[in-house]
Amino acid sequence: MPVLLPTDILFLSMLLGLVVLVFYTVRQEHLRRPWRAVMRSRSAMISLVILLAYLLIAVLDSIRIPVSPNGHVNSSSAPIGEPVTLLDFGLGGIRDGQERTYSAPLAVVAHAREMTRQPDGREVWSYPRLEFGGRHLANPEHDHAGDLSRRAVSGLLIGFAGWALVVGLMILVLASRRRSNMIGFVRLAWRGETELPWRAIALTLLMISLIAGVVSELSHEYHVLGTGKVGEDVFYQSLKSIRTGVLIGTLTTVATLPLALTLGILAGYYRGWVDDVIQYLYTTLNSVPGVLLIAAAMLVMQSHMARHEAEFASLATRADFRLLALCLILGMTSWTGLCRLLRAETLKLRELEYVQAARVLGVSQGMILLRHILPNLFHLVLISVALDFSSLVLAEAVLSYVNIGVDPSTESWGNMINGARLEMAREPVVWWSLASAFVFMFALVLPANLFADAVRDAFDPRCPE
Repeated sequence: MPVLLPTDILFLSMLLGLVVLVFYTVRQEHLRRPWRAVMRSRSAMISLVILLAYLLIAVLDSIRIPVSPNGHVNSSSAPIGEPVTLLDFGLGGIRDGQERTYSAPLAVVAHAREMTRQPDGREVWSYPRLEFGGRHLANPEHDHAGDLSRRAVSGLLIGFAGWALVVGLMILVLASRRRSNMIGFVRLAWRGETELPWRAIALTLLMISLIAGVVSELSHEYHVLGTGKVGEDVFYQSLKSIRTGVLIGTLTTVATLPLALTLGILAGYYRGWVDDVIQYLYTTLNSVPGVLLIAAAMLVMQSHMARHEAEFASLATRADFRLLALCLILGMTSWTGLCRLLRAETLKLRELEYVQAARVLGVSQGMILLRHILPNLFHLVLISVALDFSSLVLAEAVLSYVNIGVDPSTESWGNMINGARLEMAREPVVWWSLASAFVFMFALVLPANLFADAVRDAFDPRCPE
């Protein structure tokens, strides 16, 4: 049976709630209209495809399967007896191919010279062969480039075949729903005459499939993005860090919304002493630097873990508790901006005619808040959530860089960047850990920002159509 940690349960529950919300949105015309505007945007749909790819990796890395104590599991990522995720099983070859120390991307020798013993017994100061990278090559100096080219071409063909299969099924389903032939639908989609930008979606899927195919083929025998200080695969680290980044962005939102919604609506609707108390609360909280609040809360959390070591004997449990605590702490310290925005909007809504009419007709205040105030704040909540996601992903990297983020044993882009500080000072420079974290983070944050811009333009009533 799968083993689910608290963050896994919260994350999967949130995704289930998102699916329910999608079905509800489909049934409501006033909600379908702005979402259709979002889906007609090429940049938004390209971003959505990339975000869904990240989300898929995060889901695979959130479903854990227990392994027997005698199971062979890499000690750096999943110690003996700890449950491993579906992503770990899929990346088993990459996870198990650990070197002794640094090696450059796609290299067959170590990054630094060492005293190596030759077959004839002589000791030579040279670059030693890697235990995993390029081990199938009998003569690396002559066969390395050719082997890389052949594997890259093979990966391109595999990626294209997978893309053709997926797109073919999509075309079959969409053409049958439109009651048209497949060729006619392809022509309409390629000319951009369909409601959704299917050509942009298909080309984005093609790019992702080709990259995945090439990386998959190369990673069987090479370290695509090199290795770190203790020989761990950097590509494996980068993929495992996706779950941390996605969870920080999503679970923090779950912690932020209840406080911001409740306090913002109450302050704007009831005014008086309720408004004064809530304003004093978030004004006081805003006057303290956020980093200091987060650092103090994390120190309290670490103190609690130190006093109750028996409850956190498992490495996975300890790392998961710290990740969940970080999400909650970020949520408790980042709700003030949305609360202030909702308060101001509620102050305006409570004076509108339909709210006053409902009050005169004797509708209860709770019903007014649920039926008249809350639905008209939905666009602000959605826009704020979409815009804050990328900033929360970046916040994790900054906090881990100053050692108040996730547990050091947790794979995250922040920990990779933190570890790259000393690597950049080495000679020769070890640049690939920092570059990999930057590229993966950039590929998540940029689509999130573009999708958030499209959502803002569609739901904000002040934006022109």
